[in-house]
Amino acid sequence: MQLFLLLLLAALFPPATSHYSSSTSSPSSSSVSSSASEWRPARATYYAATNPRDAVGGACGYGDLVKSGYGMATVGLSETLFERGQICGACFELRCVDDLRWCIPGTSIIVTATNFCAPNYGFEPDGGGHCNPPNKHFVLPIEAFEKIAIWKAGNMPVQYRRINCRREGSIRFTIDGGGIFISVLITNVAGSGDIATVKVKGSRTGWLPMGRNWGQNWHINADLKNQPLSFEVTASDRSTVTAYNVAPRNWDYGQTFEGKQFETP
Repeated sequence: MQLFLLLLLAALFPPATSHYSSSTSSPSSSSVSSSASEWRPARATYYAATNPRDAVGGACGYGDLVKSGYGMATVGLSETLFERGQICGACFELRCVDDLRWCIPGTSIIVTATNFCAPNYGFEPDGGGHCNPPNKHFVLPIEAFEKIAIWKAGNMPVQYRRINCRREGSIRFTIDGGGIFISVLITNVAGSGDIATVKVKGSRTGWLPMGRNWGQNWHINADLKNQPLSFEVTASDRSTVTAYNVAPRNWDYGQTFEGKQFETP
């Protein structure tokens, strides 16, 4: 639990009550590559959330995981898997293997990457440094862990694979910032789940590339107030959704709007 809590970043972005639909272009592709869907070996541990704040924050910037729609079906990834935050939002299927004492046969879980498990270089990778390179390690809420193994298992051998994310509703864009600094948290992304690039367009601008601030928070310095905002979101599999007029002309900081969604087979 300590490893997980050290990197919880208390970034809470409350959604607004109003949402706006958009017309979009169709994505070119929405499937995770076949090589990424192969079962691979890893290990998993769990943490027990004794404080409600444990469901808030995380290195991907999603804020309150329940309000963001992820609940406790989430996971923190070791440095080898985390890809400096680019993997945030991706979905993994995990199953317990190689230990008949603790595994629950025939079960698997689907979780979303929402956090980072920091290395602890005071220990060797095979001697307590669970999240040290080159380990592939998953840190799960105990509610998720107990769906595939008995809690006494501790540091458990598992297999994992990338899968397409299935989400209810559309992609959500939460706008924050101030002045000409605009930060957009992007959540509820289907398909590959993780985002590679984002562009924003006002009614008086062309398409402007946004930079990754951290996790799935994207930022730009531009005067976009009093303009409807459109977004172009490209996932790691190169599929793209273009959502026009997601935010109306009178948008304000702290509001959340909905756009198009990636298609999943």
